Amino acid sequence: MRLPENLLTEEPHAALFDLDGVLIDSETLYTRFWSEIERRYPTGIEDFAHVIKGNTLSRILDTYYPDEELRRKVVADLKAFEAGMQYEIFEGVLDYFDRLDRAGWKKAIVTSSNPEKMERLFTQLPQLKERVDVVITDKDVTRSKPDPEGYQLAAARLGCKPADCIVYEDSLAGLSAGNAAGCAVVALATTLPAERLHGKAHLVVSNLSEVPVPKP
Repeated sequence: MRLPENLLTEEPHAALFDLDGVLIDSETLYTRFWSEIERRYPTGIEDFAHVIKGNTLSRILDTYYPDEELRRKVVADLKAFEAGMQYEIFEGVLDYFDRLDRAGWKKAIVTSSNPEKMERLFTQLPQLKERVDVVITDKDVTRSKPDPEGYQLAAARLGCKPADCIVYEDSLAGLSAGNAAGCAVVALATTLPAERLHGKAHLVVSNLSEVPVPKP
């Protein structure tokens, strides 16, 4: 597997990153949280914590928690959980950003997280905010992953065609979104095993250090 040849053109290029499980080492924590939520408020969905990965909170609530009181409990639990989270950037992320900068690539974060979480995260990790040109949150889109809207919007705001962008994802919903957007797609085996990602991306890697940066 390799990245498409069109990424060697002189057109503006952009790297579009999912957040959790790609830039931030937090998916294990979220898996534990949603597994506990499923234990307390069962939906009956097998492997629920992994099924919902890549979806916005509003989509999760609308799809699995129609009862208003139960929705309030889930939201309150999530807010309390996230308020105490300590965010950590994956090793190698900032080095990869350096490589992108040297090659003249623009960068965006495209996340299903809300602006409140992003504000807390950027307070802890200002060096991450400083390194990206655009941030897309759940408030910027009307349709969450696997819909391609978020990635298409990020490309447009960066002045790039989707075909000249690489999407970096760890979830099946996110990979579907990147492919549907018409971008090249890199799958990171940080949340799911690599065998579940093959055939869903142009490249499957264990970390960003394994991803080449095409130079026009």
